[in-house]
Amino acid sequence: MCGIWALFGSDECLSVQCLSAMKIAHRGPDAFRFENVNGFTNCCFGFHRLAIVDQLYGMQPIRVKKFPYLWLCYNGEIYNFRELKKQFGFEFQTLVDGEVILHLYSRGGIEETASMLDGVFAFILLDTGNRKVFLGRDTYGVRPLFKVLTEDGFLGVCSEAKGLMNLKHSMSSCPKVEPFLPGHYEVLDLKPSGKIASVEVVKFHSCKDEPLHAAYDTVENLPSGVELETVKSNIRILFENAVRKRLMSHRRIGSLLSGGLDSSLVAAMLLKLMKESNITYPLQTFAIGMEDSPDLLAARKVAAHIGSEHHEVIFNSEEGIQALEEVIFSLETYDITTVRASVGMYLVSKYIRKKTDSVVLFSGEGSDELAQGYIYFHKAPSPEESAEESERLLRELYLFDVLRADRTTAAHGLELRVPFLDHRFTSYYLSLPAELRIPKNGIEKYLLRESFQDSNLLPKEILWRPKEAFSDGLTSVKKSWFSILQDYIDQQVDDLLLEKAAEKFPFNPPKTKEGYYYRQIFEKHYPGQSDWLPHYWMPRWIKATDPSARTLKHYKSTAQE
Repeated sequence: MCGIWALFGSDECLSVQCLSAMKIAHRGPDAFRFENVNGFTNCCFGFHRLAIVDQLYGMQPIRVKKFPYLWLCYNGEIYNFRELKKQFGFEFQTLVDGEVILHLYSRGGIEETASMLDGVFAFILLDTGNRKVFLGRDTYGVRPLFKVLTEDGFLGVCSEAKGLMNLKHSMSSCPKVEPFLPGHYEVLDLKPSGKIASVEVVKFHSCKDEPLHAAYDTVENLPSGVELETVKSNIRILFENAVRKRLMSHRRIGSLLSGGLDSSLVAAMLLKLMKESNITYPLQTFAIGMEDSPDLLAARKVAAHIGSEHHEVIFNSEEGIQALEEVIFSLETYDITTVRASVGMYLVSKYIRKKTDSVVLFSGEGSDELAQGYIYFHKAPSPEESAEESERLLRELYLFDVLRADRTTAAHGLELRVPFLDHRFTSYYLSLPAELRIPKNGIEKYLLRESFQDSNLLPKEILWRPKEAFSDGLTSVKKSWFSILQDYIDQQVDDLLLEKAAEKFPFNPPKTKEGYYYRQIFEKHYPGQSDWLPHYWMPRWIKATDPSARTLKHYKSTAQE
C-alpha cells in the first residue's frame, strides 16, 4: 500500500503544489520522496511509501540504469513478477516487484504491459525518450487512482482524490477530479512545455476474459468440462493459488475475520499455506463487533478451529458514531451502505496499526459479487439475469466494497489483499454455466460452499452460515448498528431539511435522513464532487428503499429492533 502523486504542466511553483501530496501521507508512513523530472521544470512525482517488498531499493519513482528515460510510480503488488522475469530473461536492478513494468514496457509497449500484470496496481509511467505518459489501473480497481486533466494540458494524478482537490492552477473554475476507470490504461503526450494531451483510453481487460498472463501461470492447465466434481476441484485449486501468490511480503501478514464464509475461507487457507511456506510467526486474525455480536462469536469459532492468534476489538455505539466524519473523509463517498459498513473496518484497522505489527491484511472482499452472495439474488428472475448482475457488481466494485476496503485500511497505513478478486479465479468462476452459480436450497454462494464441503478448512456451521446484513453481524443482538444509526441521525436531521433535499442536492438526492446526514459531511470535505458516486448501492429486483439486507423478506435476523 503506497500513495502515488504526480503533476505535469503545472503553472504554479511545485513547492507550493507538493503540499497537496501530503494529504495522502497515511498511505505510506515509512518514507516520502518528492522529485522533479529532469528537463521538465513543471513536472514532478510525489511518493509515500509503505515498505512491503525490497526494504532497501523500493523507493519511487523507480528508475534503473538500463532505462534512464523511464520513470515509474506505482501502488500495488505484481504477483507474477518472478515468473515474467524468468520467462523473458529480464535482468532486474532491484528486488521490487514493480520493476517488471519497466521491462515489459521496453519489450512490448503499454498494451502488453498492462495485460501481463497479475496483481493489483495503479501506475504512472513516464517515458521521457518518447515524451509519453501512461496511466493504468487493475481490473477491479483494488488500488485507487484519480486524475485531473485541464483543457490547457495540466495533469494531476493521485491515489486518492483529496490529493488533487486544492491544486493551484490558472483557471477560473476548479478543475474536475475524476476516478480513473479500472481495467483501463491511458496514453498521453508530453509536450516540450511539460503540458499533457490525452491520446487514447483503452480497456485492456474485462472480468470475464481469461487474462493474458494466464499463459505464464504456475497453475497447470485445469481440466475442462462442467461436471460438478471437476468444477469444485478447479475452484479449490484456483482459490488456493490465489492465496498462495499473495504471501509475497517482507512484513507481517494478518487476516480480517468476521466469521462469515468469505473471510473465514481466506483466513483458513492463509494459515494452511503459511505453515506450508514455513512462515514462523503465528497468523493474527482480527474481528470487530459490539459485545455479544454474532460476528464475534462466529469469528471466535473459526479462530479456534484454524488455530490463529485471535484479536477481538469491541466498540460501542458512541465510538461508531464519533468515527462517521473521519470515515466519510477517508472514503471520499456518501454511499449509505458503504459508510455503514466502513465504520467497523476503520476501527479495526486503527486497532491493528496501534496494537500489533501486522501490516499486510487478507480479506474476503469480492466474493459476494462474484459468487452471488447478496440475499437479493434469491429474487433474481433467471440464472442469466443473476449472472449479468454479478458482472455489473464486479465492474462497480471500485465504487463500493473495494473502495471501502482500500480506504479504511490505507487510512491507517495498512495494505489489503483480496484473493477472491484474483484474475484467474474470477474469470474461471464467471465462465461456469449461469445455473451452477445461483443460490440453491435457500442458501446463497452454494457452489462456493459446496466446493469446500470436504476440505475440513472450516467448521460446517461456518461453511454454511447464512449471510448476515453487515450491520447486524457487527453489532449486538439487542440493538443493530442499523437501528443505532437511525436513532442518532433522526435527532440530527430535521424533517424539513429532508423534504427540501432534492433542491439542495439535485444529483443523487438523499431519500432518507441517514443519506442526508452523510451527504452533508461529504459536501463539507468535497464540495461539488457528488458525481464521484454515479448512483447509490441498492439491491435489485425488489422495491427497496434502503440498501440493508434487513429490509428483505428472505432475511431472518436475530437482531431486535
